[in-house]
Amino acid sequence: MNSTLLVIGLGYSGTAVALAAARAGFAVGGTSRRPAPPGITVLDFERPGPALARATHLLVTAAPDEGGDPALARHGAAIAAAPALRWIGYCSTTGVYGDRNGAWVDESTAPAPGADRARRRLAAEQAWRDLAAAKGCALDLIRLAGIYGPGRSVLDDLRAGTARRILKPGHAFGRIHRDDIAGGILAAMAQVRPPVARVLNFADDEPAESAAVVAYAAALLGREPPPALPFAEAAAAMSPMARSFWAENRKVASAATQAALGRRWRYPSYREGLAAILAEERGERPA
Repeated sequence: MNSTLLVIGLGYSGTAVALAAARAGFAVGGTSRRPAPPGITVLDFERPGPALARATHLLVTAAPDEGGDPALARHGAAIAAAPALRWIGYCSTTGVYGDRNGAWVDESTAPAPGADRARRRLAAEQAWRDLAAAKGCALDLIRLAGIYGPGRSVLDDLRAGTARRILKPGHAFGRIHRDDIAGGILAAMAQVRPPVARVLNFADDEPAESAAVVAYAAALLGREPPPALPFAEAAAAMSPMARSFWAENRKVASAATQAALGRRWRYPSYREGLAAILAEERGERPA
């Protein structure tokens, strides 16, 4: 059977997955308000038409809102009836684990979301579990750490003069490079799995303090890092959203995910990832 991928949400990560799938031989379509790269068919979210009926794989990146998951709200019945569909991937967030006071969590850790947006994500995960179980379809709940990559990294923030080196010792954030998201999801799509749900953590191997990442990026660019700023001072000027991110401290393990997918992250830490972004910008061949 020919494989067809439908991506609901051709954003930064969704487009990277779509391009990787097209290179792997999938027919690919996706919903977007903007033009898509060559080889990707753009569909209207309200009317995906026969693309949904043909899809063998469905990736959902659209975030839930106060009304729930928009893809399920608009297309739940059609997805449940899609005759060829055998795999669903739902892009969630490691935020569903909540605050762990710096402790490690892994794929088996019970979620304990603290923020409203994370609670909405967990509710959406459950809704997709229910649909996939009723349909008899494999489901991957892909919990993403902080996404970065070309055009969206601290390198860009430093050039724009917006990067801040905030000091909060012991407070680490997990990250995942855009290309590891694409490669990991493509590996998941290629597997033949029973119709059950599994949790995948997409987070690199080295959670790190924000200040260390900023300092490393500045060194790559050959410039002085921004002045150190104590967290208490920085917090006073933060938006409520930013403060909520800093309110939670956890380290996310992904060894089980990498083993399940039969691959290691190409960029196991921010160091390899940022160096690769800079090399690509300079037209150098990646390592």
